[in-house]
Amino acid sequence: MELFLTANLAPIMFGALVVFLLSGFPVAFSLAANGLFFGLVGIELGLLKPELLQALPNRIFGIMANDTLLAIPFFTFMGLILERSGMAEDLLDTIGQLFGPVRGGVAYAVIFVGALLAATTGVVAASVISMGLISLPVMLRYGYDKKLASGVIAASGTLAQIIPPSLVLIVMADQLGRSVGDMYKAAFVPGLLLTAMYAGYVLAVSIFKPSHVPALPLEARNLREANGNSGAVSLLFLVLGAVAASFAFAKVYGASHPLLAADELGIFSAGVGIVGSFVFALANRHLKIGLLSRMAERVVFVMIPPLALIFLVLGTIFIGLATPTEGGGMGAMGAIILAMANGRLSWSLMKQAMNSTTRLSCFVIFILIGSTVFSLVFRGVNGDLWVEHLLSSLPGGTTGFLIVVNVMFFLLAFFLDFFELAFILVPLVGPVAEKLGIDLIWFGVLLGVNMQTSFMHPPFGFALFYLRSVAPKEVKTSDIYWGAIPFVLIQIIMVVLIIAFPHLVSVEKKVDMKEQIELKIEAPADYGTPAEEEKKDDEAPALNFSTDTDKK
Repeated sequence: MELFLTANLAPIMFGALVVFLLSGFPVAFSLAANGLFFGLVGIELGLLKPELLQALPNRIFGIMANDTLLAIPFFTFMGLILERSGMAEDLLDTIGQLFGPVRGGVAYAVIFVGALLAATTGVVAASVISMGLISLPVMLRYGYDKKLASGVIAASGTLAQIIPPSLVLIVMADQLGRSVGDMYKAAFVPGLLLTAMYAGYVLAVSIFKPSHVPALPLEARNLREANGNSGAVSLLFLVLGAVAASFAFAKVYGASHPLLAADELGIFSAGVGIVGSFVFALANRHLKIGLLSRMAERVVFVMIPPLALIFLVLGTIFIGLATPTEGGGMGAMGAIILAMANGRLSWSLMKQAMNSTTRLSCFVIFILIGSTVFSLVFRGVNGDLWVEHLLSSLPGGTTGFLIVVNVMFFLLAFFLDFFELAFILVPLVGPVAEKLGIDLIWFGVLLGVNMQTSFMHPPFGFALFYLRSVAPKEVKTSDIYWGAIPFVLIQIIMVVLIIAFPHLVSVEKKVDMKEQIELKIEAPADYGTPAEEEKKDDEAPALNFSTDTDKK
């Protein structure tokens, strides 16, 4: 028995962790208790030395000193302030009016606002609850299919997991030892593509089952001109003007700064267009110019403040002006300023946001402390080598590894949320992926899209529970579950697309700055005679340093 335990302690330890987690015991304490128990077993069996556990205090202090993790409370606080200050309600009402005449217009508005909230909040619960309270009654009132309405709201809320400033990407970057800014850049295109795929599904439903997604009736569209026009024409001209201003700035500024990176130029140009539109709308309102319709003015004043916050936070991170932690601090301050400008900042709002932020931050830190206890002992009993051998010997090479890992994450996401998956499994599979030559930024984004399903699939999808808590009684739990399934399939298709077309995730190729230096020791030739041999012993060998560049 002792020999069996000694030879198989790592898989037994991992299996015991699964049993702990399925028993319903809190995750952080399951990890820590499992690690300490098997640490004592390993010491008793002679596999570990007692000194190993003395490394725990230093590891815990390392977690407390990790600046990257500070971005989590900053972005959480920013999202909660924006959500509770009424920004989501204003956005949904305005964009719903804009898309109202189109079949499925409210569903498009929910997807668009979900992406916008994801880029400003990064919190799934805030997005799902806000849109469930505001949009679901409207969609049901005007005849939307219950399953489609529920699925659209739940899926759009989960976009906060992949569109920066996503909390899961921060954790993923920390666990994989990569830059949060690089992870944000890499996840931007997949997040937008996933948003487009959601909208494509709504478009398909509007074509094949138009009764499921009716347009808003005329009496529900209250942002109209006195003559009955929608006012969309002036909004179109304003958008075209903003695009023209951005394009002209890009041409002029790009010509004078030829070494400027394309993404930085794009951020500067978009900022010029957005600021120009806001200034023009302000002038139109205060100078009574009358060039913009009510719809155009409302869209500008509701959408541009959160867009400006997105550019302030993500733009400074992308161009390297701020770290993610500094960007999160600016975002939190910007959210307070926006709430104050709208007259919605109160002590009660601040207190609720700070309480929720503290709870989430403590939750993350305790899981991280538990996972570091588990990983220390697991590596001590050579568990990392067991996992590496298990995954690297799979048939199919790299593709087989990616398929098995994604299936494993997908199945475990039925029972665990993304924090638990990121802290328990990512440190185990990340080193194997790196040894197989997989870029860890790309790998992190792939797993981020996969773990997004943990919020969506029954029976334990948190987004479904959030929506259930605010949905009217006529919406059954089965409607919410069935409505989520098409969007889970879309997310699986997105995972397949990333594996099949890796360039969808933009990963910068880093230049290896390590110069290869060759050290040649040339021994003197054999002199032959005894006198010459003595001379050879007195001479120092000639050292010849050469680099790769010398060989060209």
